[in-house]
Amino acid sequence: MSTPEQNFTALGLGLPPAPAPMGVYKPCLHDGKYLYVSGHGPIRDDTTLIVGRVGESLDAEQGKLAARQVGLAILATVRGYLGSLDKVKRVIKTLGMVNCTPEFERHPFVINGSSELFAQIWGNDNGVGVRSAVGMGSLPGNIPVEIEMIFELH
Repeated sequence: MSTPEQNFTALGLGLPPAPAPMGVYKPCLHDGKYLYVSGHGPIRDDTTLIVGRVGESLDAEQGKLAARQVGLAILATVRGYLGSLDKVKRVIKTLGMVNCTPEFERHPFVINGSSELFAQIWGNDNGVGVRSAVGMGSLPGNIPVEIEMIFELH
């Protein structure tokens, strides 16, 4: 059985730099056996953000790719804080917010970009937790997706 770190390596993906807070908050907070991760946006390797509104300047597929990039940013924060993805037992909760037009209704599809990534790393049992995927009228900096999470630790 492979570890989360081995699964991540097998995907051939890199991590962007862990984003610095854009306000007065902590990127993550460790409380007992849980790690709470603040809302993250789609930061690229060069530290720029993916921007745009789903249903307007971005389509659903582009929104899903942005959500995957948010997942990578979250992984960068988690690995930076814990030292290894192997210290995470499972995903508990995901809150995915999509900056979209009022007519857009495929919020779960977009947030799957992140959820599918976590399932590949921790498996379907431990990488898939409870989740909400909602549409927003706007998000900071016009980012298309913001995601916050709760992880259980070993």
